[in-house]
Amino acid sequence: MESTMEYLMSGDPAIRWQVMRDLLDAPADEVAAERARVAREGWGGRLLDEQTDDGLWDGGVYRPGWADESRPMYDAWTATHFSLQQLVDLGVDPADERVRTAIARVRENVRWDHAGELYFAGETEPCINGVVLTVGAYFGELDDHPVEQLLAGQLADGGWNCWAEHGARVASLHSTICALEGLWDAEQATGGSDAARAARRRGEEYLLERGLFRRRSTGEIIDPRFTMASYPVRWFYDVLRGLEYLRRTGHARDERCAEAVEILRAKADADGRWHLENVHEGPTLFDMEEVPEGFPSRWVTLRALRVLRWWDAA
Repeated sequence: MESTMEYLMSGDPAIRWQVMRDLLDAPADEVAAERARVAREGWGGRLLDEQTDDGLWDGGVYRPGWADESRPMYDAWTATHFSLQQLVDLGVDPADERVRTAIARVRENVRWDHAGELYFAGETEPCINGVVLTVGAYFGELDDHPVEQLLAGQLADGGWNCWAEHGARVASLHSTICALEGLWDAEQATGGSDAARAARRRGEEYLLERGLFRRRSTGEIIDPRFTMASYPVRWFYDVLRGLEYLRRTGHARDERCAEAVEILRAKADADGRWHLENVHEGPTLFDMEEVPEGFPSRWVTLRALRVLRWWDAA
């Protein structure tokens, strides 16, 4: 039986370079060499191949061009927004010429359906604007507008909700995690502002007050799916995504996370692998791992191991 590291290192370059950086502490030049393969091979190369000259993936910005607009809640993951989010997760080198060409196409051509805004200027929903900030920060295309929208849209409880413009007054973990990730990434790219840092810290406290998955009022689990590992995450929240955020920010160990951490730790199987538990259904351009629910996933295993490494070292 191959070890967990052998299992991970037998995967796509997008997995391997992150394992080398985050779990194996490989030399920087070896990590960079493996990362350089992502834009040319495997999932990264294939995803870049899917972009057309107009900057779009599958003919649309948030939803593919073929989507039925009479079904506004229909989820599909093939269009530009989620393709860019995935390129960030894969870790393509922003300086790679293929990547620079792809991002230039987006910058020059892609507009939101909402009101024709430039892609990197975002639109109104915090779950969208948070991802736009993450993408913009990663590829050097930050715009101030999404930050301004997030600061204006933070709710009294410290979180965000994409339905706030329709009357929602309590936050959603889904919207909040997207907003937090975006604010953190923008802050790392620019230094941020006092207002943005304060908003981010209030949002973090919103998560921590709930132990990452429980109602503050009753202690009940908000949604059982929040305890289930998923990937790709899209706009969805789960405790692994929440813990990954805290790990990335270098957040001090907070015992309010302890239950979530131990739930995650207990999910390892006898071979030291974590399983894909919750697939966010919808059409995709291609299936990266070709792993059904209930089977080991390199993505979930990588993410779980680096969270536990952060927590146990704190």
